[in-house]
Amino acid sequence: MSAADVQRLLDCCPRVGGVGVRDYAILTLLARLGLRSVEVSRLRLEDVDWRSGAIAIRSKGRREGRLPLPVDVGEALVAYLSEARPQVSTRRLFVTERAPRGPIRADLVGDVVERACKRAGLPTVGPHRLRHALAGEMLRQGSGLTAISQVLRHQDLATTALYAKVDFTALRAVARPWPGTEAA
Repeated sequence: MSAADVQRLLDCCPRVGGVGVRDYAILTLLARLGLRSVEVSRLRLEDVDWRSGAIAIRSKGRREGRLPLPVDVGEALVAYLSEARPQVSTRRLFVTERAPRGPIRADLVGDVVERACKRAGLPTVGPHRLRHALAGEMLRQGSGLTAISQVLRHQDLATTALYAKVDFTALRAVARPWPGTEAA
């Protein structure tokens, strides 16, 4: 998925009404921070540290980490919390819009992405594809695998390498010829 396609998903998301504002906030977290579905569903209100501009993430394997909170993600969360989040007793950040209201499950995150793809006229993808798109875009912008690994919260750089597909055409344009061979 290209950066333009990801932006199209975001642009086509309605930012009015409870579901639209919530879905935009979810899509923004997926696209800008590369969160997994389960990480989005587990977010709590206290995970957003507004003073320091960071967000706490509970990853796979019960690991916890913090990521900087980009301005657009913060704005989407503020809109959701101030305009659309129903009054419920749960401390989970995202809640369902229909009764019985409660914390969203990870599979709802996939439904959000599927609806966004349909609105944008794109082939249906799952939320994990947005992680891959973020890794690829970070690589194109010049980030190293270590930085990408930190954002995606991978323990092994080999895993990150699978996500951050190398653009071989762009690489050929900057690669030097192998010593002892002629440039092609």
